[in-house]
Amino acid sequence: MAHDVVRDAAGASIADDLARDADGAPLTKPRFQFGVMDGVFVALLLLAFVGVQPFAIRNPATDLQTGPYQVTGGGDAFRQAIYLLVFFSVAGFAVMRRGIGILSTVPPLLAMLLGWCLLSALWAAAPDVALRRAGLAIVVALSTMLSVDALGPERALRIWKIVLACVLIVNWASIGLVHQSVHLPGEQDPGLVGDWRGLYFHKNIAGAVSAITAIVFFFSWLRTKHWSDIAIFLLALGFTAMSHSKSSLGLLPLAIGFGLAYRFAWRTTLDRSIVAVAGVLVLFLLAAAVALNADTLAQMLEDPTEFTGRSAIWAAELAFARDHMFLGSGFGTFADTGSLSPLHNYVAGSWVEAVAHGHSGYLQILVTIGGVGLLLTVLATVAAPARRFWKMDGADLDLKGMLLALFVFFVLHNFMESDFLEGDAPAWVSFLIMLALLYRLPRRA
Repeated sequence: MAHDVVRDAAGASIADDLARDADGAPLTKPRFQFGVMDGVFVALLLLAFVGVQPFAIRNPATDLQTGPYQVTGGGDAFRQAIYLLVFFSVAGFAVMRRGIGILSTVPPLLAMLLGWCLLSALWAAAPDVALRRAGLAIVVALSTMLSVDALGPERALRIWKIVLACVLIVNWASIGLVHQSVHLPGEQDPGLVGDWRGLYFHKNIAGAVSAITAIVFFFSWLRTKHWSDIAIFLLALGFTAMSHSKSSLGLLPLAIGFGLAYRFAWRTTLDRSIVAVAGVLVLFLLAAAVALNADTLAQMLEDPTEFTGRSAIWAAELAFARDHMFLGSGFGTFADTGSLSPLHNYVAGSWVEAVAHGHSGYLQILVTIGGVGLLLTVLATVAAPARRFWKMDGADLDLKGMLLALFVFFVLHNFMESDFLEGDAPAWVSFLIMLALLYRLPRRA
């Protein structure tokens, strides 16, 4: 397997790709056996997409995980040790392969954002929590970016697809075999009962992973025309529907639509310009619709029963952000910190101590690492990738359409869920893989 020569869409072998840097120049360091690197990447993906305790038992009273792997401030020692082992393994391969050139594999804005997260421990109310969670975020981000660079985009994508397909099959099989693969009676939120969650802790995580799987295999089918790809796409679509994850279900067709538009429009400059203008018009129409229905939206936001309690969380986040606009509370201190939660004094009651995340990646970033951190987040995860997509050439548009669809899904998903910088959360790791693949692809001259 390690010695197989696989051809990519452009006709060059993966071995040739591994022997060159991102600009196409031959590497100064010799190539090594990549069977071990395959295994390390698989281990990283399994940690993120399966975890150390699949099918975790939920505590209905608190809506939190129970058991020996309950996470507080960045995880248990066993989980941290595995991540460090993976990181040092990946870093070792990267240094042997690129030398000091490994610094170029991480986009500068992403590196600045991760550095700011670490720096925020200086003013955090729980600096040990901020340090551990920032450390995990840095280890996961670097491990992912370096792994994709070491394996090359085609090989890394192939391994990721295998892991996604295996997770999906396990999720489907678990519904009839594992009692807690669905949300059981007694949940704090009765609306969750019966929703499919598979091996994941919550149906929203299962829904997001299934939607990501659907996007990847839909565009893979466009590239390969293999029946297995479309079959996995349909299975992923079905599991997303049965999870009843409204955010993922609503965004999935929109993301695929954007990916298809990119796929067909990026062949010529004229088509690209037409689609760009059409996209701006759509945004103006959406803004007009929001303005015309402002009263209805305001009533929905004021009703705590709407958006499964998100409105109350958003109101508390905005109140905290007004008082701590620039620096925030410190990275990773929003959830699973009990009475140390930054929102503790901004809500009535103690329900915030059981909140797992802020239900908006943008607001949660604003609360934890402030306006400076939010600016860096938007630049690193939205603006810079969007500019990169604009500068892509017209080769292998099936792959680039897939990446754009994933990008659109993540950017919009963070309005309703919190994915950005969520340590080793599957959606965040998927975003990092997308970003690493994007930065390995050639741009227009």
